[in-house]
Amino acid sequence: MLQQYKHVLVAIDGSYESELAFQKAVAVTKRNGGELFLIHIVDTRAFNNVSSFDSAMVQQVADTAKETMEGYIEQAHKAGLDKVSYSIEYGAPKTIIARDIPKQKNIDLIMIGATGLNAVERLLIGSVTEYVTRNAKCDVLVVRTDLNNQPALSSTKRPKDKSAN
Repeated sequence: MLQQYKHVLVAIDGSYESELAFQKAVAVTKRNGGELFLIHIVDTRAFNNVSSFDSAMVQQVADTAKETMEGYIEQAHKAGLDKVSYSIEYGAPKTIIARDIPKQKNIDLIMIGATGLNAVERLLIGSVTEYVTRNAKCDVLVVRTDLNNQPALSSTKRPKDKSAN
């Protein structure tokens, strides 16, 4: 029996890896005639260490996230995907991606970039991707390659835009 993923979730964190996950999620969702749901989580733990924490900082982060997500929505529409929406959530990315949103949105596939962190960050706070793959109740596809199935470059080696030359 052929698996048809009808409700696909992709986590967007601004990394090159999440960009690749988005691109592949658009292709999978379009091929399956499903609905794509984009999620961006503002990790509130990052604000716990800011002594002069204020709502203006949170609003700035939220505004930037909204602008980014609307750009992804536009890209998905241009690629021919009609059913696409997004949400910006606040809290711990691990549980929101692995448990909360999949339950709320009846997600049957989570697509996530291999990593958005460096080795030290993974050691200290753990990999969101690792947590999601271990704890999600639905299928999880970890994106490690680009659309040509070539290994993803690190975020510091993002391909140059050829149109800029």
